[in-house]
Amino acid sequence: MVELLKINPAENAGNELPRNVEAEAALLGAIMIDNRIAEDVQLKIKAEHFFEPLHGRIYDAIMRLLDKDMIANPVTLKPMLDMDPALKELGGAGYLAQLTGNGAALIGARDFATQIYDLALLRELVAVGRELVENALDTSESVNPREQIEAAEVALYKVSEGEGEGGSVKSFLMASTAAVQVAERALNSGGHVSGITTGINSLNAKIGGLHNSDLMILAGRPGMGKTSLATNIAYNAASRWLRDNADGIPAEKNMGAKTAFFSLEMSADQLATRVLAEQSGISGEALRMGKISRADFQNLSRAARELQELPLFIDDTPGLTIAALRTRARRLKRRHDIGFIVVDYLQLLQGTGRGNENRVNEISEISRGLKTLAKELHVPVLALSQLSRAVEQREDKRPQLSDLRESGSIEQDADMVWFVFREDYYEAAKEPKPDDEAAYATWKENMERIYGLAEVIIAKQRHGSTGRIRMKFDAKITRFSDVADDSYQDLDYESR
Repeated sequence: MVELLKINPAENAGNELPRNVEAEAALLGAIMIDNRIAEDVQLKIKAEHFFEPLHGRIYDAIMRLLDKDMIANPVTLKPMLDMDPALKELGGAGYLAQLTGNGAALIGARDFATQIYDLALLRELVAVGRELVENALDTSESVNPREQIEAAEVALYKVSEGEGEGGSVKSFLMASTAAVQVAERALNSGGHVSGITTGINSLNAKIGGLHNSDLMILAGRPGMGKTSLATNIAYNAASRWLRDNADGIPAEKNMGAKTAFFSLEMSADQLATRVLAEQSGISGEALRMGKISRADFQNLSRAARELQELPLFIDDTPGLTIAALRTRARRLKRRHDIGFIVVDYLQLLQGTGRGNENRVNEISEISRGLKTLAKELHVPVLALSQLSRAVEQREDKRPQLSDLRESGSIEQDADMVWFVFREDYYEAAKEPKPDDEAAYATWKENMERIYGLAEVIIAKQRHGSTGRIRMKFDAKITRFSDVADDSYQDLDYESR
């Protein structure tokens, strides 16, 4: 009978790392006796979780056979491991047969797998701790303690997620399998959405939804409605997650996401007011001033009840640094498994550099930090951004990539750049005096044509084409939605 090795804490204080080689051997033997056990453990255990490298190679060989729908036992494994020098030292194929000699190991196979995984995490934690101590003992002038804290936190987050140091290394098989799964999700969605839904069909059709690890920049001049659009998308993603989850749709097919909204400009109650206004159909101004009827209040109460379970987490802490934002995002990911992050807005974040750095470098650090966060947590990040005043100097007020304020790195780091543009906002400022009847009539006719319409300009997209999407904007309740007439939708730049 294979006995579990008792780990002595006193030994670990020295050079001994947490391990249980006997449990590893017992698990491999159990899998070779009954290959069905692999179905229970392969989602959790990987070859790198084994302390003994030979056991990791045996486990990897077993999984490769099972992937080919072949039986994995000492006989079928022998040709794959015959030339392994470590196996030769232990008696070659005889060692594989020896592993299967304990049928009692079948009973505790799942427990062995759990212990192997936990001990692997402890070893990673030891490695992180050693590196943290070594770095902290370095007192040279070039050392930045805040950067060390950030790096340690990233490493600890990876350990908590079970990634370890090898978490970012993927074979082409793994990468291509993930790509096929994305395509399958888009096919099965019926709406060609491979990512998280924005809740706006025309936008989904253009970008395919919000994709994991992507940084999206939503920019616009003041008054264009960029915060409104971001709030709409955040609500739509969170409510879709709630609906799909209630319908029993598995997580990998859920088209929504639990959402974190970092609002550095507006308070949490102001954002909540916007969401309530949108869902109740009552203007935010009326809500703030109490100019509502009893019927309106009933609609408001109904909307509030329906939104009680909404997985939308609002952080309105002012003056966040990019490091603090990443820390809070990791915590939300760990506690609530958020799948989408919104930041309103990028220029209100602070860098972690020293005071002598200029604003351009600080914005570069922030944009890189947001992209790193998207990749690290494997979620889409939508960051709002200001535009420079250069837009106001042109006849055509539609924004361009060169209008992104303070740093070209925003454009460089972003996977997508969206601009929101409302022509009626600028046209309203051109209102002539009613005395000039001809000019006023022309202006009024033009306003009627464009009033309540908005454009989202996809100026950069790594996954597809650029172009313009027309939407309807209800300023009263700050809601963006699809327009009925789509003759103007999805205009590519090349066709303009």
